[in-house]
Amino acid sequence: MDIRQQLAAASGFDWDEGNLEKNLEKHDVAFWEAEEAFFNRPLVLRIDESHSVSESRFYALGRTDSGRRLFVGFTMRGALIRVISTRDMTRREIAAYRHHEKDTDS
Repeated sequence: MDIRQQLAAASGFDWDEGNLEKNLEKHDVAFWEAEEAFFNRPLVLRIDESHSVSESRFYALGRTDSGRRLFVGFTMRGALIRVISTRDMTRREIAAYRHHEKDTDS
C-alpha cells in the first residue's frame, strides 16, 4: 500500500508528548496546524530516504486552513499518522509547493 492509500485509510493522529512541545517551542507550530496540513490540497508527499532507517518516514508539504505552508515529517503507526517534526517551509520547499498549487488551480 502506498503512502497516499495509507493516509486515506488513517483513522487519526498519534502524538508523542515531547513532539507536541518541541514543535510548538522550537517552530511555533501547534499540533492542530500540523494536522490541518493533511486535509488541505495540494498535499505533496515524499519518502524521507535519509531518515527511513528503522521505519519508513515521509514528509509532506501542505498548508493550514489559514494558508500557512508547513513541512511535516511523519511516519505511519498502524492506522495513525505520527508527526515527528513540523515547521514552516523553506524558500526552496515553497517553490516546489507552488508548482503543485498551480496544478490544482486548473
